[in-house]
Amino acid sequence: MNDLANSTMTPTSPPKRIDFNTPELQRKRRIRALKDRLTRWYVLVGGLAVLAAITLIFFFLAYVVMPLFQGADLTAKDPLTPAWMQDAGKPLMFSLEEQNQVGMRVSDKGQALFFDIDNGAELRRVDLPIPAGATVTAIGKDQPGSPLVVVGLSNGQALVFRHTYKVSYPEGKKTISPAVEYPYGETPIVLNEQGGALEHVNLNATDSTLVVAGSSGAQLHVLQLTREENMMTGEVTSEQNRIELPQMTEPVKAMYIDPRQQWLYVINGRAQADVFSLRDKSLNGRYKLLEDANAEVTASTQLVGGISLIIGTSKGGLAQWFMARDTDGELRLKQIRTFQMGTTPIIEITAEERRKGFVALDASGKLGVFHSTAHRTLLVDQVVEGEGLFGLSPRANRVIIEAGGKLQPLVLDNPHPEVSWSALWSKVWYENYDEPKYVWQSTAANTDFEPKLSLSPLTFGTLKAAFYAMLLAAPLAIAAAIYTAYFMAPGMRRKVKPVIELMEAMPTVILGFFAGLFLAPYVEGHLPGIFSLLMLLPIGILVAGFAWSRLPETLRLKVPDGWESAILIPVIILVGWFSLYMSPFMENWFFGGDMRMWISHDLGITYDQRNALVVGLAMGFAVIPNIYSIAEDAVFSVPRGLTLGSLALGATPWQTMTRVVILTASPGIFSALMIGMGRAVGETMIVLMATGNTPVMEMNLFEGLRTLAANVAVEMPESEVGGSHYRVLFLSALVLLLFTFVMNTLAELIRQRLRKKYSSL
Repeated sequence: MNDLANSTMTPTSPPKRIDFNTPELQRKRRIRALKDRLTRWYVLVGGLAVLAAITLIFFFLAYVVMPLFQGADLTAKDPLTPAWMQDAGKPLMFSLEEQNQVGMRVSDKGQALFFDIDNGAELRRVDLPIPAGATVTAIGKDQPGSPLVVVGLSNGQALVFRHTYKVSYPEGKKTISPAVEYPYGETPIVLNEQGGALEHVNLNATDSTLVVAGSSGAQLHVLQLTREENMMTGEVTSEQNRIELPQMTEPVKAMYIDPRQQWLYVINGRAQADVFSLRDKSLNGRYKLLEDANAEVTASTQLVGGISLIIGTSKGGLAQWFMARDTDGELRLKQIRTFQMGTTPIIEITAEERRKGFVALDASGKLGVFHSTAHRTLLVDQVVEGEGLFGLSPRANRVIIEAGGKLQPLVLDNPHPEVSWSALWSKVWYENYDEPKYVWQSTAANTDFEPKLSLSPLTFGTLKAAFYAMLLAAPLAIAAAIYTAYFMAPGMRRKVKPVIELMEAMPTVILGFFAGLFLAPYVEGHLPGIFSLLMLLPIGILVAGFAWSRLPETLRLKVPDGWESAILIPVIILVGWFSLYMSPFMENWFFGGDMRMWISHDLGITYDQRNALVVGLAMGFAVIPNIYSIAEDAVFSVPRGLTLGSLALGATPWQTMTRVVILTASPGIFSALMIGMGRAVGETMIVLMATGNTPVMEMNLFEGLRTLAANVAVEMPESEVGGSHYRVLFLSALVLLLFTFVMNTLAELIRQRLRKKYSSL
C-alpha cells in the first residue's frame, strides 16, 4: 500500500516556505555586501594606484629630461665704467679666470690689465717687455683652454706670455693673485727677419715643442722651438727651426695651428683658406670658404681641441670646417655645418674651453650662443649698442663686453647645449670622422672630448636583441604551448608545464653569467656544430615523425595517446650529440680549421665573441617561459565543445587545431607574444653580460650590440647628477617606457579586435 495514503498531508495544504529573512541570513547578507564593497573599492584603488604610479613615473622622467631641450638664458648686470678705461688703450683681447672674479684685458699699449669683474676695479697692471720703439700690432691665442698668448710686434718679433691666477687664503679670506709669466723668456722671438710688422700671429704649444706663426702682408713666417731636458743632469737645451712654406699672393686675415702641429690654416682676403702641412712643408689645398661673392670672412676662431674652425661672415653667417678624408683617401678641409645669426657682420667669435660651443658678437651688438655638434642656436639677444670686444669665462657662464667706453657683465646660463633632437636621432658628423655617423660615446679621457650621444645605436641594439631572442623563443614557445594544451596527454602535461614555467624563476644574472663566460666561448669554438644543430634538429624531428607514421599500427598503439612526444627525447639528444661531435671535423673539411677566421677574412663579416647569436640563445631561453605559459593557458581555455563539434563534423585534429583552436585562442597567443617582446626589450643583465656592449648599428648576427636598458645600468652610476649625460640616460628610460606603452596599447587594441572577430566561433 502506498505510504502517501497514510500521510497527514492533504492536497490543499500549502508547501512549507523557507524564511530568507532570518537574523542569521540577514547577517550573512550584510557581511557579503560589505565584502563586495571592500573588494570593489580595493580593486578600484589598486587600479588607480597603478595608473597613478605609471603617470608619476612618466612625469618624473619628463621632468628630468625637459631641461635638455631648453635654450640658453642671458642676464645683464649693471654696466661698469672704471676709471682705468680712460688711458688703457684699445682692447685686443679679454680673458676671465675660472672663479669669475678676475678679468684680463690686453691692449695695444702692450699692457695686461687685471680687474675685478664685479666692480671693474683695477687689480694689477703689467707692462709687457716690449723692445723700445716697437708697438703691438697683432695678438693670438693658443687653442681654447690654454693660458698662452702671443703678441706680434711692429719690428717683426713675437712675445709669448702666460696669464696665471694663484689662489691663497690669507687670514682665512680667499684671494686670487693674477700674474704674467714668460715660459719662453722675456726676449721676444724673431719671426720676420726683415723686421716687417706682424699683422697676424698664432701659436701652439706641447710639452716639448712650440710653433709660432705670423704674417706680414702675404708673407708667412713659421718658427718651431724644441726643448729637450737631460734626464741625468736636468739641463734644458733649446733649438729653433724655421719652417719654409710656399708663399701666398693674397693678404692674410687670420691663421691657426692645429694641436698636433700638423696643419697651418691661413685665411686670406678672398674668403679662401690655404691649408699647409707643417710636416711636409707643402700646400695641402686652397679651399673656398664662401659661395657668395659679395660676402667676406669677418671673424674666425678654433673650437676647443683645435680641430675645427668657426668662420663668421659679413652677412651674419657662421660655418664649421675641419679636415676629413675625401673619397680618394686624402685629407681635405670640409664645411660640416652652418648657422645663421642675423644679417649684420660677425665681428668676434670666442669658443668655450670645455665644450664644443662658441659665442659670437655681431656689429649691431647682438650676442649669439651656439653648439657645433648639436647644431643648435641656443640664444641670439641684443646686449650692447654697436661693435665691441668680449671675453668668455672658462665655465662659459660669464661674459664681459667692452663697448662704448663701458664694461657690460652678463651671466650666461647654458647647462645642456650638446643635446638636440638631431644629435640624438640623426647622423652627426663628428670631428676626426670622415662622414656622418650614429655614435654613442659619452665620455673620454681628454678634456676636449666631443660627446657623442646618439640614441639610435642603442635603440637599434635593443630591437636587434629582442628580434633575435623572439626569433628563437616565439616559434618554440607557441608550438610547445599548442602541443601541450591540445595534443599532449593530461598526465604528461601536468609534468611538462610546471617544468617549463619553472624556467622563468631562474635569475637573469645567472643566465647572463653563463652566456658570457661559457656559452659565448663555446659557440665560438663550435660554430659548425651550432649551425648544424639548428639545421639538423628540425630535419631530425620530421624524419622521426615520418618514421613513426610508417611503423605498424600494432606497434604504435602500444604508446598511449598523447605520449608520442616522449619518443623525440632520444632523437633530440642524438642529433645534438652528433652535431657537436662532428663540429671540429666539419671545421677542418669546409673552413680550413677555423670557421671564425673564414667568416672574418673570406666573407668580410666582423665576428665578436659576445654577439647577437649568444644573446638570442640566452635571452630566447629566458623569454620562452613567459610566452609559453600565457599561450598555453589561452589554447587550453578554448571550450571543449568547439573542438568536439569540429571533430564530430568530420574535421581532422590538425584541421580543428588550425581553423578552430588557434583562431579562438589568437587573442591570448598575441598577448603572449607582446609580453614576451616587452620582456626582451627591457632585459638588462643578459645583454649586459653577453653582448660586449658595443653600440653599433649592424644587423650582423656575429657582432655585438648595446641596448638602452644595459646602457642605463652601465653608465648611470658614473654620470654626474643633473648633467647632460645623466639626463640623456633618463631620456633612454623614457624611450623604453613610451615604447612599452605604445606596444601594450597596440597589443590590447589588436587583441580586442581578434576577440571580437572570433568570438562567434
